[in-house]
Amino acid sequence: MAVFLCGFMGCGKSTVGRRLAEKLGRKFIDMDKYIEKELHLTIPEIFAEKGEAFFRSTETDTVVKLAETKSIVACGGGVMLNKKNAEEARKNGIIVYIAAPFEDCYGRISGDRNRPIVMANTKESLEDIYNKRVPLYEENSDVKVDGSGTPMEIAERIAEAVCMMNEK
Repeated sequence: MAVFLCGFMGCGKSTVGRRLAEKLGRKFIDMDKYIEKELHLTIPEIFAEKGEAFFRSTETDTVVKLAETKSIVACGGGVMLNKKNAEEARKNGIIVYIAAPFEDCYGRISGDRNRPIVMANTKESLEDIYNKRVPLYEENSDVKVDGSGTPMEIAERIAEAVCMMNEK
């Protein structure tokens, strides 16, 4: 069963995901990097050349493919906002929401040119996006994990939650 990590940009999905994969002896996949490799384009290039709708459709196709693996998958910040993606992920996986405060996330993503949404928005508008997304992350995930602490501490919390979900 795949473990999908979701949450706002900069919450630690990739960093924590790598630690979690090591801990559980699984493969780690960063969904954005996976899509870039599949399409031979960067995320900004995909947005510029093919548009956001194409990118979001590609995310859904990728969720379906990756749900069949036993990987730890760091989703892009918008993946689990889509109810269909959450449904597809749940068929063969668990969705874990890493709940990190906006200020922590913003400190990690500020100025990141590989994030089209960051480059197109102010801090205030990003915080508005964050506030709109949080309820969707909560609604579309199976487990909410506190995103404070070190990446290893967060990975430990997720491992415990995944084990508990597997026991059900």
